[in-house]
Amino acid sequence: MDKRKQKRFLRKFVSWLGLFFFGLAAFMIYHQLAKYTLEEIEDAIMAVPTKNIIYACIASFCGYMALSSYDYLALKYIKHKLETWKWMFVGFIGFAISNNAGHAIVSGGAIRYRMYTRWRVPATDIVKMVTFSGFTYLVACFALVILGYVCSPDHVLSSVSSPYINWAIIISSVVGLLFYFWGCTFYKKPIIIKEVEFDTPSVKMAVAQVIIGSIDILMASLVLYFVMDSYVNIPFFTFMGAFIIAQVLGVYSQVPGGLGVFEVVFTNLLPEDENQATLFAILILYRIIYYLLPLVLSGIALFIYEFHLAENKKQFLRIKKSKKTLTS
Repeated sequence: MDKRKQKRFLRKFVSWLGLFFFGLAAFMIYHQLAKYTLEEIEDAIMAVPTKNIIYACIASFCGYMALSSYDYLALKYIKHKLETWKWMFVGFIGFAISNNAGHAIVSGGAIRYRMYTRWRVPATDIVKMVTFSGFTYLVACFALVILGYVCSPDHVLSSVSSPYINWAIIISSVVGLLFYFWGCTFYKKPIIIKEVEFDTPSVKMAVAQVIIGSIDILMASLVLYFVMDSYVNIPFFTFMGAFIIAQVLGVYSQVPGGLGVFEVVFTNLLPEDENQATLFAILILYRIIYYLLPLVLSGIALFIYEFHLAENKKQFLRIKKSKKTLTS
């Protein structure tokens, strides 16, 4: 196989990998919900007031809009312009899949490669975009972890890890955030990794990264808060601190949906008179609103888009064939 065929095969492989990860995400969400009966799921939903579900859906929508803005920032970073609907479309689908499938760089990156190459974004720039978006989430995590540890009660923190590990995480977050802003302010040389050249973003862009990344995580926390608020009264800042820790640890564990991490944290957050059935109802509705619904919507959008492209390709080939017949 010559180099040209190898590159063509690699492009097709990475492109179709995005659809594979969509299937994997759908399987993971099915695996999470399969152990519950439809009656149990229905009871969990019906127990929450309609207005709380509406608020949670609005927060989820805003959260995914913030996630899509990662792609907007990344396009600004590589100095490439695209129509608004394109980066919002790709950002929504990419994060809906990676949130469920885990391994965001690979799963979300494959979707972005499939889409952005069609719009003539070079492969090296897509690598830069994915890397930049990863740092957007990282610096937002640094900022919110600090806030989360300040807000969280001691019994929640002790359920996650030992005091020494907690302090290590706090110090690492402070150092990481300061180091990133120092680099954006003073380090202006390009960083070359495997022949890909990365420029350090401006301080203004670094601030935008923290803000957009923070909005994303805070909106996700509101989804769960609106669901939980109907079961038990918890001060918002206490809840937000616990959620941030659970969210960050869940993402970096690469477990799809942070399974297990939320359970550990929120079992200790709920009052002792609340049982596991309450926790189950809270988490299942949260996963439906924040994980399942966006995945279903992204699947429908992706199917319509791919079907539209296939129809356009068929029409183009028919026109080309008819022109060839007329000239011969």
